[in-house]
Amino acid sequence: MAVNAQSMPSPILPDGTILDVSAEGRTTRVPDVATIRAGVVTQGATAAAALADNAARMTKVFASLKKAGIAERDIRTANVSLSPQYRYADGQAPAVTGYQASNSVSVRFRDIAKSGAILDALVGVGANQIDGPNLALDQPDAALDEARADAVKKARARAELYAKAAGLSVSRIVSIAESGSNDGGSPQPPVMYMRAKAADSTPVAAGETDVTVTLSVRFLLK
Repeated sequence: MAVNAQSMPSPILPDGTILDVSAEGRTTRVPDVATIRAGVVTQGATAAAALADNAARMTKVFASLKKAGIAERDIRTANVSLSPQYRYADGQAPAVTGYQASNSVSVRFRDIAKSGAILDALVGVGANQIDGPNLALDQPDAALDEARADAVKKARARAELYAKAAGLSVSRIVSIAESGSNDGGSPQPPVMYMRAKAADSTPVAAGETDVTVTLSVRFLLK
């Protein structure tokens, strides 16, 4: 794990020398929550027809999520849209050929092991648009604190190395600033698929995610 150190250009204090060290602390966790977007895209000759078909399918999507045990607090409407579809021809004005309606919800799975089966159930009731999953930690604070402690430990070790090479010693930490963190979220490229019937359950593997914190630590050397 790389730790970068940089000494300020000849900063001398009355009681010593300043050294700035940047260090990244890291720990790993198994993600315990997955978020996907699932929805329905429908088309119709009129706006009303496209919306009516969409509403009927989305009603089944909501029922499927409820049947799977997804709590209401973990289901949130992400997007609703209706737009005309055009036919373009040279030398002619665009002609409306129909309408497309889209409705999608953001769904949080607190049991990742079940998410594959739930995705297949959604497709089975008419969902034809699925993005995700994004895997993350539901409660990342403890992991972040571990990464912070790791970053301070690495920063001090590097400061002591530089101090020894310069014939000095680390007196104390002057300041600590957190410049960046990753709380265990692992955004992934959207996965889109459309199929009428599920065969084997869609596999979803949690794996491990890195939780990182980058600190800038200023030391006083004597």
